[in-house]
Amino acid sequence: MARRRNHRRAWSRRKRAVLVGITLIGTALIVGLDRGLVAPKWARLLTPRERTIATDAAQYDGRSFSAVRAVDGDTLHLDVPDSTDKTTKVRLIGIDAPEMGWGNTERMYYAEEAATIVKQWTLGREVTVYLDPQSGSRDRYGRLLAYIQLPDGRFLNEELLSEGFAYADLRFKHGYFQKYRQLEASARALKKGLWAHVKPEQMPAWRQRKRTAPDSDLE
Repeated sequence: MARRRNHRRAWSRRKRAVLVGITLIGTALIVGLDRGLVAPKWARLLTPRERTIATDAAQYDGRSFSAVRAVDGDTLHLDVPDSTDKTTKVRLIGIDAPEMGWGNTERMYYAEEAATIVKQWTLGREVTVYLDPQSGSRDRYGRLLAYIQLPDGRFLNEELLSEGFAYADLRFKHGYFQKYRQLEASARALKKGLWAHVKPEQMPAWRQRKRTAPDSDLE
């Protein structure tokens, strides 16, 4: 029970209030503009990023959907249409799992293990989506950025870090940046998952660059 309470912190009241506020204002302006009730200059009060967050929050935040595909350890598909696509592709916020490798790209160390565990935990199950206003709602590829809560209350993002199936992604800020660094540090110290045998050259390129930075605290 205590563990579930800890996981509920992944969506604090403050962050939900911010997101709900953006959603309500954005939705009101967008609907008003569509109906001719709001002048275009008022709609410009929202940046394109805020409009996207507002639209995505209304469609996804706090809602549950069936997971129908796991691409790898940090990307999955939900059974809900997204624009012209039949499913919504979700990129897990705050983590970077080893790549499976497509085309000429080589499969990374521990990629298969990470993809397999995500399939076991999510496929065919109802998972709940939570967005983070600090990170935005989409990445540069158009994927939905989200925390995914499993049916038992755990958060997939955190479990993958805690069990050593993914790296904490230090390239982008989000609401739980420091917490995710700590989760990875604990898994690394206990040599869980990939941390038991991974070599520096097997890590993602960005991670290798971080390790060699003068002020880096990474091993």
